[in-house]
Amino acid sequence: MASMRDIKRRRTSITSTQQITKAMKLVSTVKLQKAKGTAEKTHAYFETMYETVKSILAKAGEINHKYLRAGSSDKIALILITSNRGLAGGYNSNMVKLILGSDLPKERLKIYAIGKRGAEALRKKGYEVVDVNTDIIEAPTYVDAMKMANNLLGLFEKDEIGEIYLAYTHFKNTVSHEPTLMKLLPVEIEVEESEAADADDKAIMCFEPEDEEALDLLVPKYVTSIIYGGLVEAVASENGARMQAMDSATNNAEEMIDHLTLMYNRARQGSITQELTEIIAGAEAIS
Repeated sequence: MASMRDIKRRRTSITSTQQITKAMKLVSTVKLQKAKGTAEKTHAYFETMYETVKSILAKAGEINHKYLRAGSSDKIALILITSNRGLAGGYNSNMVKLILGSDLPKERLKIYAIGKRGAEALRKKGYEVVDVNTDIIEAPTYVDAMKMANNLLGLFEKDEIGEIYLAYTHFKNTVSHEPTLMKLLPVEIEVEESEAADADDKAIMCFEPEDEEALDLLVPKYVTSIIYGGLVEAVASENGARMQAMDSATNNAEEMIDHLTLMYNRARQGSITQELTEIIAGAEAIS
């Protein structure tokens, strides 16, 4: 059995750790409230832009545009959004598992990481990490998303990459976060069965200006909006995951402290009983 001194030292150490986890939970809670508000405000625009572009392209007929066809390059650019810090439960590991379990071939992937945790994990797995940006995830802005979108669109137009994907954590609510992999380019035109059945009754989309010029303006905004939406949802998910992890750590620390307190009291009672026994035995020997 551990000595009273060892038990007390361990209890003091766990108490100090618990104070840290409480503080981290409080910080994450405050950050979550702000990030959650931003994500909820952005979500409507994010979803509307996505659905609108899909709808426009589905009704546009046969358009031969650079953003609607795969380039000659077989390289795939993957924007991976994770955090710079750990202690967020399975937040980062779930994103890594998403990539490892996807159908995207490792030898063709070029990782453009936002946040260093995912980049570090995939680099160890042999993936090519082209760029790591650690600043954007701390306070993402639409301008940041635009710069990244323009950079990748430029590579796509030069045929240095043939496809662009986005991997982020979708924020459902405070306790539910879903790792998500989304294809950005080439834009895939999805036509629902109900729409295909009565396609003859619908007019083909007319563009003003011409379709080439219209899509040159529309698709970059679409890609930028998707990336920005992924960034703000990832930030909210990260803080939600860290808040849950710190809450669990705090509760576990409390249970350990209670257990060690019980052990300490038992050891103390045993020590007192032993001392009394020795005193009594000594008194009887003298008498």
